Amino acid sequence: MQNADREINKEKISVAEMAKQILEQGRADRLMGWKRGEFFYDNSPAVFENLSELDDFVYDLFCGSNLSKFLVKESRKDGKIAVLLKPCDRYSFNQLVKEHRIIKDNVLPVEIDCDGMLDIDKIRALGIKGIKKITVDGDQLQIDTVYGPKTCAREDVLLMKCLTCKDRVGGDRFELVKEIEAMSSVERYEFWRSELSKCIRCNACRNVCPACTCEKCVFDNDKSGIANKANTDSFEESLYHMIRAFHVAGRCTDCGECTRVCPQNIPLHLINRKIIKDLNEFYGEYQAGEDDFSKGPLTRFDLDDVEPDIVMERGGNK
Repeated sequence: MQNADREINKEKISVAEMAKQILEQGRADRLMGWKRGEFFYDNSPAVFENLSELDDFVYDLFCGSNLSKFLVKESRKDGKIAVLLKPCDRYSFNQLVKEHRIIKDNVLPVEIDCDGMLDIDKIRALGIKGIKKITVDGDQLQIDTVYGPKTCAREDVLLMKCLTCKDRVGGDRFELVKEIEAMSSVERYEFWRSELSKCIRCNACRNVCPACTCEKCVFDNDKSGIANKANTDSFEESLYHMIRAFHVAGRCTDCGECTRVCPQNIPLHLINRKIIKDLNEFYGEYQAGEDDFSKGPLTRFDLDDVEPDIVMERGGNK
């Protein structure tokens, strides 16, 4: 990705200082980053239009949200907007540029460093409550709580998407997909029925997904018969998520935002990863958003493509 601000990064200044310089120097009319939430671990995306607003700017261990999707609307406004992109975010940015959903000339992309973001729920799951402050001490976290100091390994409480980050040394992102594939059909059905039955149709996954940028979503169309409403049976839960998964097939960058924002903790990213894994096996390795120009596996044709009427087995044709 072309990036005019790489020279700034080489100076090793803080991200906050970088943001300040961009506005001071007039390199952009406004800047998209993160602002402090009600709690220190509750940062949220925000647009800063002047230096005084940067008093609320923050970049720390709880800035996991992907800013790319917000550019679909922001890049259509007057003036140029600078956006801070973590290494994983740039895949979504590139994919949206490729699909002409972001007006690239109106955006100044700024790549920033990231060593992985924390998941506050994972920290609480360790029995650590009353958290007041968290600081990094090498591979450990020093946690100040109302009950006294606590510690935990940083790697144990990273966001799911950070564990298999494409830019960090991570594990096999398809490990859990393979475990589900190894289940019997009955076990798989029960697994997903159990998970998807938790869905409350809040649409958080759709609203945050960088690949979901339709002007009018089928789930908001009253004439579709599947407009947003409370689920009446288990089929509707599956229908919603399966339609979404197929809608983003070949375009999903595996950013993990769907799972991160799900209030029911449904591992929605596993559905997308299953499709990514199948596409890689059928059509060859492909990473959506790796660049902003190449065609994806479902938008191009090669003579050696797998035939749609051939049943595939792992490792070859059957």
